[in-house]
Amino acid sequence: MGFTPLEGLMMRKRSGDIDPSIVGYLMRKEQASVDKVEKWLNNESGLLGVSGKSHDTRELMRLFDTDERTRLALEIFCYRIRKYIGAYLAALGGCQAIIFGGGIGEDTPFVRARVLQDFGWFGLAVEPLLNEQTINREVRITTDDSRLPAYVIPVEEGLLIAQQVAQCLKAEKQDE
Repeated sequence: MGFTPLEGLMMRKRSGDIDPSIVGYLMRKEQASVDKVEKWLNNESGLLGVSGKSHDTRELMRLFDTDERTRLALEIFCYRIRKYIGAYLAALGGCQAIIFGGGIGEDTPFVRARVLQDFGWFGLAVEPLLNEQTINREVRITTDDSRLPAYVIPVEEGLLIAQQVAQCLKAEKQDE
């Protein structure tokens, strides 16, 4: 993330990286305030904004075959992740593994398959059946001969946040 959570990947409701000129354009075209445009970019964009239906990938997957905007939303989402992975591979000079965690990464095989589909050039080959069967459990989803492995590793974001809050409160209490 940069200055705000808007920088980076397209998310469920956030736009992700955009051309900065879009803000002025939307303000003029829609006669909208800065606050309104920021609300659109932070709360009404991303998967929700493009699909016009939902920010929940489970719902979007049910609509994928019948709704063009839903397909577009998921394709843009996967493309943007693929683009960021490619950029980080270049910036880092490679990596040891690609990890999928969090709600979408753990629970949406379609997204993982689409994201990884073009990394054969880097020696990555997804095991399709294993990827499809992997939901919310720790599994390597690439073939044994993949030069670059990819894993699904569930994360406990809520638990981690609670632990960090407890540590901060404990440190604050000790400072009193």
